[in-house]
Amino acid sequence: MKKVFIDGSAGTTGLRIYERIADRDDVELIILPDSVRKDAAARKTAINSADVVFLCLPDDAAREAVSFVENENVTVIDASTAHRTLPDWAYGFPELSALHEEKITKSKRIAVPGCHASGFIALVYPLIEAGLLDKNALLTCHSITGYSGGGKKMIAQYEDENRNSLLDAPRQYALGQQHKHLKEMKAVCGLENAPIFCPIVSDFYSGMTVTVPIFASMLKKGGMEEIKALYKAKYANDFVQYVENVDEDGLLSGLANSQKDGMKIAVAGNEERILLLASYDNLGKGASGAAIECMNIAIGADRTKGLVL
Repeated sequence: MKKVFIDGSAGTTGLRIYERIADRDDVELIILPDSVRKDAAARKTAINSADVVFLCLPDDAAREAVSFVENENVTVIDASTAHRTLPDWAYGFPELSALHEEKITKSKRIAVPGCHASGFIALVYPLIEAGLLDKNALLTCHSITGYSGGGKKMIAQYEDENRNSLLDAPRQYALGQQHKHLKEMKAVCGLENAPIFCPIVSDFYSGMTVTVPIFASMLKKGGMEEIKALYKAKYANDFVQYVENVDEDGLLSGLANSQKDGMKIAVAGNEERILLLASYDNLGKGASGAAIECMNIAIGADRTKGLVL
């Protein structure tokens, strides 16, 4: 029986992790009373009493929580942006390569990928790895997410019966091209240039579609069929699966994989203009589901345990 502490359990990601593991027979949750939930001393004691600690916190608070660790046996799984590009942290996307999976298996420090970044990296990393796409490629990424990705404050805004009418339509954000996932997207893929990134939040709770459009002329070799074959060979597991069609009647909904913890990968377009597509839940493979998958690997449990796939 592994002891698990969720630091930041009242947040959206923490709540989803709690829902997925609360009834498991192989973990025991350490739960702090509300009166000391934010107390540093109480958190420090809980952190060092656990086998696995999930950090569902803002970046600075996540760094502080890591500084509390004195027990060398504690595995920290951080869902914040704070540690995703640090070389001594495992990047929590085991499907990318055997090396990623091995590092997660052996590491006591695991960084959960960002929601938008998960789709972009799942699509682009294999092309760089296989030599189909140059590291200096100039890429664009278009991403639509449910409003739960914005956390409690945004959820409250969207679910307020007297909300601003502008929330009725999709809203593009991060217009200054400084989104916090860009550093991760560039670093993990090994790109020389960050992509132009256009995230959009829309009026549905959870779900996500990420699109990376490329011209076939950008490829160093091959074309659409070679990309499909690459994805089909790489992504044939419970968590990330290549599918021939991720749309329905030519329409791709942000809700297509809502409430699930896996990701679907597809290729659309034509031989000149190719669309690389990822469909998943921003709270699933984009956050809490990925965190639990990493925990399962770290503690030697069935990788699918507690997840909806």
